[in-house]
Amino acid sequence: MTNKLLFTVTILGLLMCQSVNAQPNKVTSEVSIKAGKQQAMLKTNIGIFEQNVEIIHGNRKINADRLEVHRREELGDNKQLLVATGNPARFSEKQSDGSELTASAQEIRYDVANRTLVIKGNATINQSGQIIQAQSITYDMEKQLISAERGEQDSARVHTILVPEKKPKNPDQGK
Repeated sequence: MTNKLLFTVTILGLLMCQSVNAQPNKVTSEVSIKAGKQQAMLKTNIGIFEQNVEIIHGNRKINADRLEVHRREELGDNKQLLVATGNPARFSEKQSDGSELTASAQEIRYDVANRTLVIKGNATINQSGQIIQAQSITYDMEKQLISAERGEQDSARVHTILVPEKKPKNPDQGK
């Protein structure tokens, strides 16, 4: 197998691995990558996609100006890193309960093996109307843990907006 073909297969394999839904080992669908330009750095195992990048994989979608797909054999199985940059780069994922998690920032890093999303630079994450804005936000998908921080040189604080849960109206109430 030629290096170019091996690299292409590696990129597709990386994007198809480990979905973050309720069945993490099951591949949910094909991977669709669209971009104005694509490059492969064969010696370093880095794929670069530029110009209006869109990746769709099952319930996950990334839009960015530029996407780097890193794969390093010395890190072991599923040790891939997706680095999306843009003004802003966007990540969205339909959750198992039907809600949608969205994130946007100047940089989005998705660590496949650790199932961690790190967004930096005017970072915003929104799930079910609950919004967190900070300079840097880390989301551990496995633990459902979000951590947000302001930048060291930034005087702005972390801003959280909580929206009350809408409860269905009971027709028997008020009688």
